[in-house]
Amino acid sequence: MERRITRSAAAKEAAILASAIKTSEKEFATKPPNLQDELPNQQSSSLGNKPKIGPASKRRKTKLSASEINAANELPHNLGSSVKPTYKTKAVSPGVKKETIGTLADELESTAEKASAVPRSASTGKSKKANPYRLTPGITPFPDWPHPTPDACEEVNRLLSSVHGEIVPPATIPEPSLTVTGCGEVPSVLDALIRTLLSGATSGNNSALAFNGLVQKFGILHEGIGKGSVNWDAVRQAPLKDVFEAIKRGGLADIKSKSLKAILDMVHNENQERREILVKGEDAGPSDLMQKSEGSKQYEIACADQHFLSLNHLHALNTEQVMEELVKYPGIGPKTAACVLLFCLQRPCFAVDTHIFRICKWLGWVPPDKATEITAFGHLEVRIPNHLKYSLHQLFIRHGKTCPRCRAITGQSSAGWDEGCVIDHLVKRTGKRKGELATSPPVKRKSNGRQTRNAKV
Repeated sequence: MERRITRSAAAKEAAILASAIKTSEKEFATKPPNLQDELPNQQSSSLGNKPKIGPASKRRKTKLSASEINAANELPHNLGSSVKPTYKTKAVSPGVKKETIGTLADELESTAEKASAVPRSASTGKSKKANPYRLTPGITPFPDWPHPTPDACEEVNRLLSSVHGEIVPPATIPEPSLTVTGCGEVPSVLDALIRTLLSGATSGNNSALAFNGLVQKFGILHEGIGKGSVNWDAVRQAPLKDVFEAIKRGGLADIKSKSLKAILDMVHNENQERREILVKGEDAGPSDLMQKSEGSKQYEIACADQHFLSLNHLHALNTEQVMEELVKYPGIGPKTAACVLLFCLQRPCFAVDTHIFRICKWLGWVPPDKATEITAFGHLEVRIPNHLKYSLHQLFIRHGKTCPRCRAITGQSSAGWDEGCVIDHLVKRTGKRKGELATSPPVKRKSNGRQTRNAKV
C-alpha cells in the first residue's frame, strides 16, 4: 500500500501564501535615506521612521463606546472620531539636506489632496490580464433587462432620502478612525483596501474589534503615507499567528489573516519593483510611473526605502485599471474593490453587498432568478446614473438594516411590520420570510423505507 504523506500545518499555510506572493527583491546595499518631518501637510505625505512599538502592558487599550459601535454598524464608511495615539516614534535621523526637502515640498501633493482631486488621465489601452470575474466594464451581463431606468433610480433615491436623510459624498476624505473600520473612506488606498477586507462578511462592530486588535498589537504610523492608521509594514513582518491573534475577535480570522499577510507582501514587492525602475532610470515601466514629476519619483523612492507600504499610485489609473489591479489580491473581489473606488478614490462605482442585492432583486432592478451579487454589480454599474451611485449605495444599506419590511428574513410577524415601508409599492418581496416556516414540509418516503423532509418549502 502506498504511504500517504501529510503536510504539516505550517507547510499548508506556506503553500497557500506562495501562490499569491511574488519573490522578494534583493535588498539594496545602500542605506535608505531618511526624510525629516518638515514636509508640508504631514497628514498624509510627510515621511519619518517607523513608530516604536512598546510592550503590550504600556499600550493604550481603546474601548469602543456605544455611539461608535452604532456608527460602525450603521454606515459602511468611516465617520468615527479619531483616537489620539499614545505610541511614540523614533527620532528622525538628520541626513537629508533642507534644500532637498524644499524641492520635494514644492512638487509633492498630499495623499488627502490626491484623493479629492480629479484623477489624471492614464493610458486607455486594454489590459492584457483576463478579468477573473468575467465582467466587462461598461457592458451589462443582462443586456435585455431594461431596469432600472434613470427615472426609477431618481424616484427610489428621493423616497429613501425622505426617511433616512440626504446622503452627500464628502468633499474631502476624513482622517482615519482607530475605532470604526468603515469601508474605505480614508486617504490611504492600502488602508482603505484592508479596512474593507476586514469589514467583509461580518458586522461593523466585529470589524472594528479586528481593526482595533491590529492597532493594539502593531501600533500606528505618525508620519508619511497612512499616517494615523496601522503600521502595515509591522503587520507584514509579523508571524501569521500574531496577525491571527490580533484580528480573531472580528471573526473569519483564519482566512482574513492569510489574505492580509499575502496582500502586504505583494504590495511590498510591487513597491520595491517600482523603486528599482525609478532608481535605474529605466524607460520601460508602468504608465503612471513614467508620467511622474521628478519630485514625485523621489518621493516614491523614499517611501519604498522607508518601507511605507503604499497603493496610492492607483490614483493615476482609470477605473477599469484600478479594478483589475485590486482584484488580483487574495480575498479581494468586485465588492471590496468597488468600495475602495467609491469611498477612497471617489470614483462613481456601485458596490453591491447583501442588503443592496436583496432590495434590488425585490425592486426588479436585476433578474431575480439569474443574478448573483457579482453580475448584479456589473449590471447596476451600467444602469445607475453616476451621480446617484454614492447616495443609493448608502441608502440601500441603511434601509436594508433598519426597515422592518426590507431586512433579511422578515415577514408579517416581524416586529415593526405595521410601520410600513416607503418603497413598499415598488417592491415584490421573495425568498424565506419570517412566519412562513411554521408548517412542516411534506414528508417524502425514500426507497429504503426511511422518511425524509422535502427540501423545498
